[in-house]
Amino acid sequence: MIRVFVADDHTVVREGLKRLIAGDGDMVLAGEAATGDELVAEIGAAAPHVLVLDISMPGPGFLETMRLLRESHPLVRILVLSTHSEERYAIRSLKAGASGYLTKSRSAAELLQAIRKVRRGGKYVTSSLAETLASYLGGDAPTPRHETLSDREFQVLVALSAGKPLKQIAAELHLSPKTVSTYRARILEKMGYDSTADLIRYALEHSLLED
Repeated sequence: MIRVFVADDHTVVREGLKRLIAGDGDMVLAGEAATGDELVAEIGAAAPHVLVLDISMPGPGFLETMRLLRESHPLVRILVLSTHSEERYAIRSLKAGASGYLTKSRSAAELLQAIRKVRRGGKYVTSSLAETLASYLGGDAPTPRHETLSDREFQVLVALSAGKPLKQIAAELHLSPKTVSTYRARILEKMGYDSTADLIRYALEHSLLED
């Protein structure tokens, strides 16, 4: 039996995933969490084989949660299930240690297929994402500028592009406004831009803003 842990802050989504798992003869629910903090605290005792992880949950932030999980539970296979487009988080999720990435627009049958594949040690990506990865690795397409950023720089980029003020970003990421300002300067330098307006235009062009 595949032990599956479900982490999503929307009750209706968790209930739907739980029913899907319960209806499959090869899977059993190992546990559930509605926040990143709950997930980190409870996943050890639940001992799942696969974690189905939503990106937008309250807590330490998706990328930080991923880092904590990879350090403390390296054998758990992580399948990211998100409302966000592949352009925004798929490649970064895989780099952070995820075994697969699916958007919530995909079918239930595909989700079950993805869970089985990552449990066997494989990687699950859609055909469109596979083509994107092949293009990057083969040098056929340039690496997007935002993929050159560190995880923290990427978080600041997304927040800045959403129009959030420095103080709000600092509070959300548990940083000082001065540190956020430093990150902003690094982002502009790495990406070759002069202003936050340039970052907003880039984010719009590359579907990095909230859906």
